Amino acid sequence: MSSTGSIYTSLILDIGDVLFTWSLQTKTSIPPKTLRKILSSPTWNDYERGRISQAECYARVGGEFSIDPTEVGSAFEDARDSLQSNDDLISVIRDLKARSNGMLRVFAMSNMSAPDYEALRTKPVDWSLFDDIFTSAGVGERKPNLGFYKAVLSSTGADPSRTIFVDDKMENVLSARSLGMRGIIFDDHRKVIRALHNLLGNPVERGREYLTSNAKKLQSVTDSGILLRENFTQLLILEATHDRSLVNLTDTPHTWNFFQGKPLLTTEEYPFDLDTTSLGLIVIDGPEDVAHSIMDEMLDYIDDDGIIQTYFDHRRPRFDPVVCVNALALFYSYGRGHQLDRTLHWIHEVLVHRAYLDGTRYYVTPECFLYFLGRLLEISNDVYLATYLKPLLIERVQERIGAEGDALALSMRLRLCAYLGLRNDVDLRTLLPLQREDGSWEVGWVYRYGVTGTKIGNCGLTTSMAVQAILEMQRLSSSSTSTRSSPRQAGLHQFPISPYAPLAPEPSITGSSSE
Repeated sequence: MSSTGSIYTSLILDIGDVLFTWSLQTKTSIPPKTLRKILSSPTWNDYERGRISQAECYARVGGEFSIDPTEVGSAFEDARDSLQSNDDLISVIRDLKARSNGMLRVFAMSNMSAPDYEALRTKPVDWSLFDDIFTSAGVGERKPNLGFYKAVLSSTGADPSRTIFVDDKMENVLSARSLGMRGIIFDDHRKVIRALHNLLGNPVERGREYLTSNAKKLQSVTDSGILLRENFTQLLILEATHDRSLVNLTDTPHTWNFFQGKPLLTTEEYPFDLDTTSLGLIVIDGPEDVAHSIMDEMLDYIDDDGIIQTYFDHRRPRFDPVVCVNALALFYSYGRGHQLDRTLHWIHEVLVHRAYLDGTRYYVTPECFLYFLGRLLEISNDVYLATYLKPLLIERVQERIGAEGDALALSMRLRLCAYLGLRNDVDLRTLLPLQREDGSWEVGWVYRYGVTGTKIGNCGLTTSMAVQAILEMQRLSSSSTSTRSSPRQAGLHQFPISPYAPLAPEPSITGSSSE
């Protein structure tokens, strides 16, 4: 296994329309459509296999398509001249190979005649990047015939299960896959580069590099593109990473406000809230007497149903299950959970009846409710709570495995699964390819404005959660490899993620164990 953590040690790439672009628009009278037919003809196939000479090929093609052989030669001379290297892709491959510390070998494999290959080698490309180049003329076989692939595998000694194959033609990729290779269709330049980064890079290392390089700039954004400076996601990032240098926080000696500075897209006077305050008092250690005085104040904001409210403002009577869960986490962490028994009972009913499936007033996804509920169990370490909530929470989480979700929802689900001891290869397979070229994961929606429904997310939060999810699932996977799958495990096969960096600490959805 390479030092980057990838299981892949060989990369095989097509040349035409992958490593090089070219054009069938020539100065001759032969239209591109006819040239494409020539390239698919049995005569051209024989030529690319090295069975006939260039002169014989042009003569046969001229007869078959009623074209002067000299004109055929001129057309393909123009096509050779149009060859342009895909410098962006080649640069990415060079970087990935360098990062592998000698573990990644790179090969080219192309349907190409000997004269065409000779002309190609005159192009100003760093050919030393390739450990070997295989042409159909040299091997005597063409893609998609299996013989060509088998010859390359035999010559290189590459293990198909640890080999990535990139080609612009579906039939060529299908043949590679049929032999056990990881096939990528080159249909979108950026998508393929992203896939190569994700297959050959270290997702945790890349995620951490992104967070570090964007320290203090991990701001939230609305679904309409407006940047928000707020405390809640900053606290969650800090809880996940234990790195204060990454975040911007407006510390407060007492209660917390969701916004940093002037509120946006809401009333000019925005009250302090129990949600951010509960999170802040847990994530940032402070004097116990201050925490108790704030909890005393919170008890003044319980409605007639016994449900704790969202704001320190009696003029805004709002309640939300996730806010309730976070307030419960604070109270239980200080041994005062019994003071919110009726709130806890309602949360249990929300869980029983799956009332969270469309999100809540302020939180977008079901995973937000389930994640914070798991966080409550971990923080409280309370036997009664575990008996009351944990068995049902396990059932509800199992119901969500494999459900659609953005990268944040997937990360929350995976971290929760790790905490509950549930293998979840299905969602891990979905999360890993979502990492972007810069090492981040896309914004996942956390919460929304209660009135307008405007969503708020944070790329830094998604990335920090994804990094932790991968590490925690890796730890869980490594501890279960010696045991058979049980009915509680999601996915029958372990997804090959990498043992990059030290193993994660025991799974902890609060990230309370430092790495």
